[in-house]
This record gives sequence, structure tokens and C-alpha cells, in this order.
Amino acid sequence: MAAQRELYDAIVIGAGIQGCFTAYHLAKHSKKVLLLEQFFLPHSRGSSHGQSRIIRRAYPEDFYTQMMAECYSMWAQLEHEAGTQLYRQTGLLLLGMKENPELKIIQATLSRQGVEHQCLSSEELKQRFPNIRLARGEVGLLEVSGGVLYADKALRALQDAIRQLGGIVHDGEKVVEIKPGLPVTVKTTSRSYQAKSLIITAGPWTNRLLRPLGAELPLQTLRINVCYWQEKVPGSYSVSQAFPCFMGLGLSLAPHHIYGLPSREYPGLMKVCYHHGNNADPEERDCPAAFSDIRDVHILSGFVRDHLPDLQPEPAVMEHCMYTNTPDGHFVLDRHPKYDNIVIGAGFSGHGFKLSPVVGKILYELSMKLTPSYDLTPFRISRFPSLGKAHL
Repeated sequence: MAAQRELYDAIVIGAGIQGCFTAYHLAKHSKKVLLLEQFFLPHSRGSSHGQSRIIRRAYPEDFYTQMMAECYSMWAQLEHEAGTQLYRQTGLLLLGMKENPELKIIQATLSRQGVEHQCLSSEELKQRFPNIRLARGEVGLLEVSGGVLYADKALRALQDAIRQLGGIVHDGEKVVEIKPGLPVTVKTTSRSYQAKSLIITAGPWTNRLLRPLGAELPLQTLRINVCYWQEKVPGSYSVSQAFPCFMGLGLSLAPHHIYGLPSREYPGLMKVCYHHGNNADPEERDCPAAFSDIRDVHILSGFVRDHLPDLQPEPAVMEHCMYTNTPDGHFVLDRHPKYDNIVIGAGFSGHGFKLSPVVGKILYELSMKLTPSYDLTPFRISRFPSLGKAHL
């Protein structure tokens, strides 16, 4: 007779930032948790690698700004536990035309939520940030608490914390089969595991795991160019010069946001990226660039040339990461429609990293059948009416 398998309270599939924070919350509440990752850690195949991400409260939607209040305190708590700096306050500068509707909505949200910010005229911007060149009619909105998260350090700190709290992390183990039930069985390339609940945080691989379970989400997987631009004078756009993170909204050449972080990761190079990319299979992410890749870089080159005159207008370094986008840009945080002990966290649409402390808490609550701390209406699977019964 086969030996009795170990029963976990929860198994989390995918050790990106969302899966790590989910496992962290489970372990913190003394749950027996197993975190599975198909690649050996650390890796650069998903959406959570690299050294930096923007953290901000500036959102058009109140619900994200509200969630960010708790995220900031949880990031600070993780910093304290890890004894290492994970956040650097630089401020976040939003640039747009004075009449830009999104800029107006964000400013109204920040005011309503009591978030400290400053509206800067073109003249004030020129005085504060002389190495930004503005188009006529462009103004700024500075969110004071915006800044940089040190992504790779955060992942490492979380994985260490999970182990210290008694959680188990298995990397280099790809999930090959999920058998729903009580308990749910998860078969990997190495062995089988059983758990009372399962949380899927598999980024661009989400639908590969959901399809055999009779569900498919409207997720678009994109390959993003992460571009770094050489400073003409080293340090001119650096954190030490009090240069902020920025986002360009509603720019004439760019249908999507352009964003940047002050130089730090690579000395003398500033990260400036386009918040969109090209359809890509996550298994073929490193294939030769598509034609539209060049178009993205062309848009960025034009922005750098026009707005950041102290940078060389051609990228010096180009890396890649994956986005997994939903049609509305909001996350999926929900239970599987048929199996209520299978929870899904997906579709983080390129803006999930900063929100991961609260996302992990919500996924923990859903998996333990607790009342969620937030209204999950914006994140439910049922908001996609085009998903006929065939998909669920």
C-alpha cells in the first residue's frame, strides 16, 4: 500500500512576487504551505525579475489607491523583518497636458484619498527639474510618496521569510497535472502533493494550468522591452540628484504610458520604458524581436529626444519581461467557478508588483474561506461577460 501523502493547508503555484506574498501570508498565519516554481530561482522568465519597480498611490481608481495605503505599511514591515532596504522614496512625477482627463481624475482621486501631492505648472516644473524638456501646455503632478521598489531584493527577502516561517519552497518543479477535489492533487515533474486548497499565481502560464480544469481567462501575454538609456553626463538623472520616477500620460505619439526610473541599476543608465509590448508565448519569449518591437523603441526614442535631452536617444541596454494583461487592465482575484478550493490570482497587467502585499493577503483569505479585506467586485471572473459557459 502506498505511503500516506503529506497534506498541506495550501499549495501555491508560481514563485513570482504574487505567489511569494501569498505563501508569506499563509506561513505567517501558521499554515502548512508549499510554494512551487517551475524554474530554478532566481530566474528572468516571468514578470517579477529585475532590480526595480515603481511604487505609487497615483491611480485613477479609488480602490487601488486605498489598497496601496496598506501595501506601503506591509512593504515597510517586510523591510524591517528582512533588515534590508526595499523602498526608496523619490517622488513620482506624472506629466501630461493640462487638460488631460486621466491626469485630472488621478489628481481628484489623490485629493479624495488624502494623499500628499503637488500640482506643478510648466514654469514650476522647469525650476524643479531643469533636465526635463516640456511640450507646450504640459504640466506635472508630483505624488510625494512615490518611489522605487528593489524588486529582486524583495523576492529574495520574501523567499527567505517563507522558509523561516516554516513554509517550503520547491523550485525547478514544473506542474504537469492538477486533479481537483478535496484534497486537490498537484503532480509535478518530481512527485505528487496534496493540499486542502490551491492558489494559482502562474503569470503568463495561467491558462495552461486552467484549461485542463475547464476554465480559460481572457489573458493577453505580452513581451515587454525594458530599455536603459545612457546619460550624457553621468548622474544627471540619478536618485542622488533627487530625480523622481515619472509617467508620461496621453502623449501624442504613444497610445500607452511611458514611464521612467532614476538611474541606479546600471551606473549612468536610466530606465525608460513603454507600458505595452507584443503578443508572445511565454515559452518563446526569447525569440527574435517582432517588427512592432522596433516601433516601441522608436516611440521611446522620440520621447527621450524630446523630453530628456541629457540622455542619448538610442537604448544602450535592452532586456525583456512579460506582462499578462486583462481586457480592462484590472486583476483577477477569484475562486475557480467550479472548484471553490482553487483560487486564481492573474492578469496583473504590468502594474501588480507594488500591490502584491495586499494581493497576497486577499489570495490567502480566499484560500482559507475568510471574508476578504477588500471589495473584490473589480477583480471577479464574472465581469467578463464574453466568457460563455464553454470557457467555464
